[in-house]
Amino acid sequence: MLLTISEWWTKFQREVQRVLHVAARMVLNLRPYDHVTPALLELHWLPIAERIDFKLCLLVHKALVGHAPQYIVDLIRPVAYLPSRASLWTALSGDLYVPRTRRRFGDRAFAVAAKSVWHSLLTDIKLHQSTTTSFKRCLKTVLFNRGFTEYM
Repeated sequence: MLLTISEWWTKFQREVQRVLHVAARMVLNLRPYDHVTPALLELHWLPIAERIDFKLCLLVHKALVGHAPQYIVDLIRPVAYLPSRASLWTALSGDLYVPRTRRRFGDRAFAVAAKSVWHSLLTDIKLHQSTTTSFKRCLKTVLFNRGFTEYM
């Protein structure tokens, strides 16, 4: 039976999340039937979906400050740099131009997925232009709170 791309992606994320749970059990020496969520909170490890978002946002931030490879920088276009959209309020909030796609498969491309995740961040974080280390710290805190909202 062939899986669709979205089914495969969901299955892949579940498998990687399972590996993360096993690693947390090993690090904290938990029994097989102990709950792993408190362990992830104690270790301050992001769930897999938020970890993927973290990597995407970090690449976008590095592209915006000039620390990413040129092929990544070429994919990122802030709305403020587009003459037809420079006067919009989104230009001031640090948003990026997202190309339209016709298929769900196209939504997974870096040029679309990274920008969509970037737009979900607060404006304060998007405009955080100090060091990459401080940006990572702020971003991880936001994504950690997003991933564990029901446990906080």
